[in-house]
Amino acid sequence: MRAVALIGLVGLVGLAAAGVATPSIAQSAYDYPWCALRGDRGGGQSCYFATREQCETTLSGIGGVCIRSPYYRGPYVRRPHY
Repeated sequence: MRAVALIGLVGLVGLAAAGVATPSIAQSAYDYPWCALRGDRGGGQSCYFATREQCETTLSGIGGVCIRSPYYRGPYVRRPHY
């Protein structure tokens, strides 16, 4: 009986947490202005850096170069509706 009560309590807590949580917007490479090009032969590209310094810090010690993202369009600006 205690196990059933405990499961019910956990379920209620989970529902309460889900009700309080706010929806988030998925992040993609289009949301970040800097890309890291790794120095290995694989040529991996990772475009998830908000600043050049963040990108350079990530690449320090492993090699590579930071470039401006070809996908970044800038922040979304809501235009006034007339």
